Amino acid sequence: MRSSVVVSAAFLAGALLSLALPASSTGRPTTLSVLSFGAAADGVTDDAEALVAAWRAACRVARATVLLPAGHRFLVSPVTLQGPCSARLTLQVDGTVMAPPDMDSWPKSRRPLQWLNFKWLDGFTVQGAGVVDGQSIASLQRSTGHWHSSGAKPTLVRFYSSFNVTVRNIRISNSPQCHLKFDSSGGIKVKNVTISSPGDSPNTDGIHLQNTRDVEIRSSSIGCGDDCVSIQTGCSNVHMKNILCNPGHGISVGGLGKDNSLACVSDVVAENINIQNALYGVRIKTWQGGVGSVRNITFSNVRVANVATPIAIDQFYCDRGGAGCANRSGAVAITGVAYRHVVGTYSFQPARLACSDARPCTGVTMVDVHLSPAAGAPGTVAPLCWNTYGEARGTVEPLGVGCLQRSNAMPLTQPFNYTC
Repeated sequence: MRSSVVVSAAFLAGALLSLALPASSTGRPTTLSVLSFGAAADGVTDDAEALVAAWRAACRVARATVLLPAGHRFLVSPVTLQGPCSARLTLQVDGTVMAPPDMDSWPKSRRPLQWLNFKWLDGFTVQGAGVVDGQSIASLQRSTGHWHSSGAKPTLVRFYSSFNVTVRNIRISNSPQCHLKFDSSGGIKVKNVTISSPGDSPNTDGIHLQNTRDVEIRSSSIGCGDDCVSIQTGCSNVHMKNILCNPGHGISVGGLGKDNSLACVSDVVAENINIQNALYGVRIKTWQGGVGSVRNITFSNVRVANVATPIAIDQFYCDRGGAGCANRSGAVAITGVAYRHVVGTYSFQPARLACSDARPCTGVTMVDVHLSPAAGAPGTVAPLCWNTYGEARGTVEPLGVGCLQRSNAMPLTQPFNYTC
């Protein structure tokens, strides 16, 4: 009882402090520690109320910082931290912020769609030397070794309708699903971030983008059980550089066009990418029946090691297992895809370019591609090119990787039926 009185007093003191803060400031930056707002910081007590109180106070002050100090562990239930806020707000994560354990196995009626939900922000930064821990490793059923898989699982950190956002230096681990998601946002910078989850944890994308423009992802290490970076519809001007993906499913554009939907992705560059122990290297995947386009995609200086399929375009994507997917004539059009200096080892198939009969892939180029079987690979198959038109230049190994068909041999196809 005594401890609860102390916490309440601390929370009251923080609330009074927030009332005393000016609505704006032109002086030195203001730092507000969640400890001043009643956070227990013991890793057991729920500190969500203190975090929200500190956020609301800082939101009113220009150049303010909400601090989660080093040497402390903050258990936080799902929260939404929203704007609009005063300019240049920062969340400084130097301690460890923890989601409730087994959050992804909560009853569906209580299970959130996201844990830390940021929305309606402009000019916001998350940074620090600390850890954001989803604690989903606790969801591994020790007796059977299987992951919980029923129902949707929460995204760990999500930004919605936010602009000019920077995420840097922090570590994000053990998400129930996607680790870091940007939705309907723009002007995004991610730098020197470490993301980690077990390689067999399902659907745990590292960074997920949708309806988001003008993105830079640099100098980051991502290991997860799904796509290290996933780029979905509505994304354009995305630049990735100096990324390590180990393990995971590589860098993916898609899946796009599910349920006959419109999908538009353009102007994506991935350069200086290192992919190890992954299912795919660089991949574009679309569902049959979709409409729209994927255009101007460049994968440059990609090094792979023990990757099952380093280069992939799949216009017949289906994740429904044995149920399969119905054949459909339409497809998201793919044009202007470049693979430049992709080198390393594969464990199954060096390249798989499977394009639609109705919408062949066009403008695909291979330049200086060198891929060889990984030592001890149990069995490999030859490269596949199906309805893929373009050209190969420089040295291409194995020779079958350069199986592209010349554009002047492309048959007439249906007119495009999309607006991007």
